[in-house]
Amino acid sequence: MPGKKMLAKAYAISLMGLAGTVVEVESEISSTLPGFILVGLPDASLSEAKDRVRAAIQNSSLKMPDRRVTVNLSPASVRKQGSSFDLAIAVSVMAAAGSLRADSVSQWIHIGELGLDGSVRRVAGILPALLVAKAAGIENAVVPSSNFAEASLVDGMNIVPVDHFLQVAQMHGSIAVGDVDAIPKMLPRTPEQSDELKDPNNFVNLDIADVLGQEEAIEALVVAAAGGHHLLMVGPPGAGKTMMAERLPSLLPDLKLDQALETTAVVSIAGNRRISEGSLLFRPPFEAPHHTASVSSLVGGGLGMPRPGVISLANHGVLFLDEAPEFQKPVLEALRQPLESGEVVINRSAGTAKFPARFQLVLAANPCPCGYAIGSGKSCRCSEQQRQKYLAKLSGPLLDRVDIRLQIESVSPAQMAIARNKASGATTGSRQLRDCVAIARQRAEARLAGTPWRTNSQVPGSYLRKHFPLSTSVSERLEKALDHGRISMRGYDRCLRVAWSVADLAGRDLPNEFDIAKAIFLRGSDDLAGVNNG
Repeated sequence: MPGKKMLAKAYAISLMGLAGTVVEVESEISSTLPGFILVGLPDASLSEAKDRVRAAIQNSSLKMPDRRVTVNLSPASVRKQGSSFDLAIAVSVMAAAGSLRADSVSQWIHIGELGLDGSVRRVAGILPALLVAKAAGIENAVVPSSNFAEASLVDGMNIVPVDHFLQVAQMHGSIAVGDVDAIPKMLPRTPEQSDELKDPNNFVNLDIADVLGQEEAIEALVVAAAGGHHLLMVGPPGAGKTMMAERLPSLLPDLKLDQALETTAVVSIAGNRRISEGSLLFRPPFEAPHHTASVSSLVGGGLGMPRPGVISLANHGVLFLDEAPEFQKPVLEALRQPLESGEVVINRSAGTAKFPARFQLVLAANPCPCGYAIGSGKSCRCSEQQRQKYLAKLSGPLLDRVDIRLQIESVSPAQMAIARNKASGATTGSRQLRDCVAIARQRAEARLAGTPWRTNSQVPGSYLRKHFPLSTSVSERLEKALDHGRISMRGYDRCLRVAWSVADLAGRDLPNEFDIAKAIFLRGSDDLAGVNNG
């Protein structure tokens, strides 16, 4: 009938951070002059989908409608970004043209970029997109084959991987290609079925036993791991600061399922790393950006759809800043808000993107520009003014958020020889210490059950003082340190949290005087040139 309009709809996902919106892709074909109109707040890359879709359809032995095609992305108030809408637009248009079964198309979510030859290409963010779809009650999804391993991590969904638009056309009963009665169901493999996920050495093969002659520092690392405490190490070049920081993840227990899912989703939306076959990232990540890193690379952002930065990629893991004073001051100051809130908020005209950022910060610094002011046995070539100016790059508000501050000294040849002799016998490596850390964390989690906190480093000091008061004799040790100016009031709370971690490692129900003394020592001094000398 002249003037008759044909309608069809498909579904896609619009992501903003790890959150998203189900987008209804409506297509209308009307008997007017040929054209292809895309409406509903598409960005530049999405506006180009018209040409990709047209070419992909024609190169899939299908006929593109020779009438006016209007595609509406609803809700129109949400900005849509990226090329992942291509597949949904194509199936919606062909269903409106009568080439695909509209009732079949509308039962599936379609995610993927189209090549001009009709190939279906990998896109970033499949995992968080499917989690949004599942939460909205959508059970069926078509994804690029190259994204299938990642998509299969979403339990309870029917996932069909495709390499070419022709496969999608067959699946939905293309008239040109021939009906397919049964859609092949490729059910996702749940993470628990993979032995690889339970391997505690899957991510980190480094062992703390490789570090010789730094027993005191290793003990501090174990405390930091047990409580999730941020850590600063000050010492000369070659003292082992980087070596120890790189081995901190080996002391951390495996992530819980919700943490692993969140961490993997961040990696997915970053789009620059492949996720191995059917495996969530159960090992804590380790990120070590170069000191030339920009604010946006650290925090996240970029053109188009906001991408997570390094601190979000370190979520539930370790963020290591080597040569911390060499980082630009705005970069260091950008850490303050995520350290407090545990998330990164990126505001754009298109909306607000939020990424998780609960990382354990490790800072390493030389004591001065030449590096030999303390603990090296070599003469320092820097003036007093140069030394003060160098470490002053680490601002007070940033250092206030660091619970443990260590002075690391170089290991002498004699100390190294003794350490090697000890290492030739039975040594305590990362696996044994990781078990101790896991038990300590379990004690903390049991104590904090019903609260929003999991580790001691997250608990406000006021909560600890109110709900877990210490005996008078134990608290007097902290009061004296406060009265003598050894610690500030903020430092008081930091020491209290570290003391709980020391007690958890020792299996004590409450910190004793030894735990408090250890915490005060680990807190160190505000004078970074002698952090543990006070």
